[in-house]
Amino acid sequence: MGMIIATILVLVVVGLLIGLLLVFADESFAVETDPKAVAVRECLPGNNCGACGHAGCDAMAEAIAKGEAPVNGCPVGGAAVAEQISAVMGVSADAMEKKVAFVKCAGTCGVTKLHSNYVGIESCEAVAGMPGKGIKSCQHGCLGYGSCVKACQFEAIHIEDGVAKVDRSKCVACGKCVEACPQRIIELVPDKSVYAVQCASIEKGPVVKQQCSVGCFGCMLCTRQCEHDAIHVVNNLAKIDYEKCTGCGKCAEKCPAKIIRMR
Repeated sequence: MGMIIATILVLVVVGLLIGLLLVFADESFAVETDPKAVAVRECLPGNNCGACGHAGCDAMAEAIAKGEAPVNGCPVGGAAVAEQISAVMGVSADAMEKKVAFVKCAGTCGVTKLHSNYVGIESCEAVAGMPGKGIKSCQHGCLGYGSCVKACQFEAIHIEDGVAKVDRSKCVACGKCVEACPQRIIELVPDKSVYAVQCASIEKGPVVKQQCSVGCFGCMLCTRQCEHDAIHVVNNLAKIDYEKCTGCGKCAEKCPAKIIRMR
């Protein structure tokens, strides 16, 4: 009987010592949590997509709480989340301009000349490193093997007739497709923009005409029509300044290739 009582007392003492050690460790090694970071985290959507430039929503919340990231830095949440976070932080959030991904290529299989057949890995990265870059004559356009599709977590981009197409209603402008495209023909543009040049070829006019019936060949008719100095031909390719563009459509009307298109 005495042995049983002694064993129980030892266990009680050991339990008390372990409890005291745990309390001491908790107080000594506790990491302080910023209440603002917790509140900001509750506002964030929780996608952990990394589009904000941070490792995830937790890291983004901490950065905002420390003033190291803007309150409107979450492209997934947009203006609605920015307003909630600005209320938590006690600052006013400038309205974040919504952007969407845009593919600068209209070279579907029906309008682009094909120079070969390709059987192999369905990867734009793999094809881009090969001589000829796949089956299309144009070396600057969409390869059509879907690396951007695989990179998108929101099912906002898909391949149609050999060219990537963006679903603007699903795109959150995370930029993953931009990073995944080896051709560098996907860019983020203001969602409010009306017109865009759907071509990325920098070849001279005669070469472009031989390769694609809808390619920009740098004729400069668009620049002559614009009253707002919003479009210029740079390196044989028309480019729109979205800050100046009013969406009048005069450049699109005069474009002989019809490659300046309404979005």
